[in-house]
Amino acid sequence: MAIPTRAIRKVRSLRAVVRAVRTARAAGKRVVFTNGCFDLLHRGHIRYLERARALGDLLVVAVNSDASVRRLKGAGRPVVPADQRAEVLAALAAVDLVLTFDDLDPGRVIRAVRPAVLVKGGDWSADRIVGADYVRKIGGKVRSLPYVKGASTSALIRRLVSGGRRHPSASP
Repeated sequence: MAIPTRAIRKVRSLRAVVRAVRTARAAGKRVVFTNGCFDLLHRGHIRYLERARALGDLLVVAVNSDASVRRLKGAGRPVVPADQRAEVLAALAAVDLVLTFDDLDPGRVIRAVRPAVLVKGGDWSADRIVGADYVRKIGGKVRSLPYVKGASTSALIRRLVSGGRRHPSASP
């Protein structure tokens, strides 16, 4: 029988995340929330998650399930199954808790978690961030963090499919 890794212990159900968040909040900790597909983790994801974590004391990352990624991104996605994406994210020092959700958007999860800070990448304008109105209504903040140029899962996939030729917008 395999012994659960430290990372696996950080992957929880929504109910368990909500309990952990309540405990953290009661201890005076500021909870930060973000979500995404996180398929083929790259430096843009790493920089983004580290910046998100710096905005509070506990970073919760909600990962789209395989079914929701397919609905959002199309056939052939995700490349990496949800349980593996969640475990890889959980192994990052910046990430405290990870959960997987099946909805097309994270609204239901955001309402359950009630974060003090809601974060998305710079490719999301404030008016397009799902849950922004709710988080502001409960007194929280919404942040759009800088996009890392040349760091894109879709660009990585295009590069792999094209036999490794670098996309013109990709930086070394």
